[in-house]
Order: sequence, then structure tokens, then C-alpha cells
Amino acid sequence: MSRNNKSKILKSKPQVIMKNGRPNAVIIDIKDYQKLLERLEDKEDLTDLVKMRKGSLRFRKFDDFLADRNNAL
Repeated sequence: MSRNNKSKILKSKPQVIMKNGRPNAVIIDIKDYQKLLERLEDKEDLTDLVKMRKGSLRFRKFDDFLADRNNAL
């Protein structure tokens, strides 16, 4: 994520919590946190999609699918 994208996501300035003189935690607005989570989920979804597209597609008859599903229940 580039610096410009970060500034578009975070509306308020994050507060850095220090411990023993080192950054230990960050406090951000809940809306900013939710936006960050959404961006992360979108990235994970895209990664999964790329992996799936690399694999081969397998098709089977719908009746076979229903039979397997009914047997599993």
C-alpha cells in the first residue's frame, strides 16, 4: 500500500503508544480500522482468486452433484 493510499484510508492521525522508548501499539479511529480490514480482506480475496484461476477447472453433472449432496446429508 503506497503512502498516498494510506492517507486516503486514515481520516485521523494514529496515536502511537510507546513502551520502553519503542513503539508498541497504535490507536486509530474505528472507522479507519474497519476500512483497513476491508482492504486486507479484498487483497486476500484477490490472492485467492489468482490461485484458483491457476488451477484447472473441473466440471461434473448437476445430477451427480445432487446425488453426492443427498448422500452426505
